[in-house]
Formats: sequence, C-alpha cells, structure tokens
Amino acid sequence: MPKIRSIVSAIALASSISVASAWDALPTKAPAPADNPTTAEKVELGRILYHDPRLSSTGTVSCASCHNTMLGGEDNRPNSMGVHGQTGGRSAPTVWNAAFNEVQFWDGRAASLEEQAAGPVTNPIEMGMKSWDDVVKRLASIDGYPALFNKAFGDNSISKDKATKAIAAYERTLITPNSAYDKYAKGDKKALTAQQIRGLNKVVELGCVSCHSGPAFNGPGSFQKFPVIDNAYLEKQYQLSADKGLFEVTGKSGDEHFFKVPTLRNIALTAPYFHNGSVKTLEKAVKVMARVQLDKKVTDAEVADIVAFLNALTGEFPKQQMPTLPGTLGTSFN
Repeated sequence: MPKIRSIVSAIALASSISVASAWDALPTKAPAPADNPTTAEKVELGRILYHDPRLSSTGTVSCASCHNTMLGGEDNRPNSMGVHGQTGGRSAPTVWNAAFNEVQFWDGRAASLEEQAAGPVTNPIEMGMKSWDDVVKRLASIDGYPALFNKAFGDNSISKDKATKAIAAYERTLITPNSAYDKYAKGDKKALTAQQIRGLNKVVELGCVSCHSGPAFNGPGSFQKFPVIDNAYLEKQYQLSADKGLFEVTGKSGDEHFFKVPTLRNIALTAPYFHNGSVKTLEKAVKVMARVQLDKKVTDAEVADIVAFLNALTGEFPKQQMPTLPGTLGTSFN
C-alpha cells in the first residue's frame, strides 16, 4: 500500500510544521478530484443516496445512521450500530470536514471520499449488502433513481462508480467554517475569550499541534501512533491498545497502533472520544491525550482552558434538508 506507507513516513515531518501553519482558517470549499467535479445535480443525488436506508440489506441503515448531519456528523455512540443491531469495534468519525482528510477511516484504508463511500455498504456489520452489483440492481429497480443519475451524469445507467462519486460530492459540501477560532485567525482578536486564548497557547506549549495542525487540525495527512506512552492505569480503563489500527490493513508490525490523525473541528459535539469511543467527556480526553501522547500532566485549570479553546472550533453548519426519497410503490425489499 504505497499511499499509506508514504503518509506514514510523513510522521517525521509533523514536528517540523510551524505553529503559524496551524492557525489558518478553514476553507469554505473543498477541492474535488479531476474525475469527479462537484455539480449541483451530483450533490443532490449524493444527498439522497446518503440518506437512503435501502442501500443496506435490511433497509434500515443509511450513511446518515452513523454519520448524522443534523448534529456532529457521527452518532455519539462508542461503537456504531449496523444491520441486525450489530456493532463494530470503532466509533464513527465525523463526516463534517472529512473532505479535508488525506485518507478516510480510522485506519486510513481509503484514499478518498469516493473509496470510503463504497466500503460500509457491503460491510457485513455495517450496511450488509452482499455486493455492489446487488446495490446497483436495487437502485435501478426504484422509480426515480435512473432520472436522478441521468441529471447527475448524463445517462440513466447506474453504477457503483457513479453512486460513490455522488455521495462523495455531497460530502464535500459538508464544511463548517466561521467558528470563533476562524474569525480570530482572520484577524478578529475579540472572537476568542481570554480563556480560549489561554487554551490556544497551552495547546501550542504542550505540543498538540505537532499532530493537530493545519486548517482542519488534522495534520498534514499523516498517521500517528496511539498511544505513544505506555500507561497501565489508563490502558486498563480504556483499552486504548486493543485495536492495532493501520496494522490491521497492512499486516506490517511497524504499523501497529497507528491511526489517522482526527480533526479537532467540532470536537465538542462528537463525544465519546478516541477510535474506540472509550472516553465519555472532552475534559477526560484532554487529560488522557496529555499523558499517553505527550507524557505530561495537565492541571484542571489548564484542561478547562484547552476545552474552552476546543469549543471555539465549533463552526457554522450549512443547513441540511432531509430529502424525499424515490418511492417503491407497492413493493418491499425485505
């Protein structure tokens, strides 16, 4: 996996990122790949597919079930629930600002939003479809979808490639700019409170920006080992090392416990925390991160300041309207 390996090698560069580069405002538009330019028609089709539970084997689970765009872009569960009440081993990452991730999923196994969109649909625990051929056949049988694909792509044919491109196009519109922090970064020095500024300075002092840098506070696309510091007490509480992360994709021992650096944007809305959703509060997450990543203890006052700053990363959410799905008149899939 050369893409993944090259990004892992970028970890060494993280510490060289200047603090100044961490204080950029979030862009209001996400770049699209050359083979999937963003259009209004494609976004609309993607919005419909994203919210359609018929992409799951039981007709009960949609992308939005685990990545709720009516709130923080995930489901506030330690482990997300798929078809037949099954739960996986990881907490759903937020879809908000996912367009600014270099890779997708906690273990970075997808290099793009298009590739990510394909995975859960045929995962037996998540959406449970046996194959994308079955998905395409189902969509083609639903009156309304051929016309929507025609509007988006110029013909009535339905395919995995088109469906995932449409979902990805929709997800690239899920951007939350204009947080208090963004206003501060653009020059409004009154946008942050004194406590939030103390928290920002403490984040720099502790070294958090060696990983959480850039406009999305998710680094330069690198992975990071988690946890870095062995701590038996915290390990017993939170089982942070049970999941081997990137190793489960590559099978290479040097990749054990490496994870994609998650965004800090809107983090106040996405509890519980970490890849396994084991930590319930943001305050505790800050304390745990300081110990197992930076080998530092933080006082309650410092934690309060950092949390205040993290709250300043909650942006403005573009209004989301639930779509009316194409109907299946007189027909059930189950």
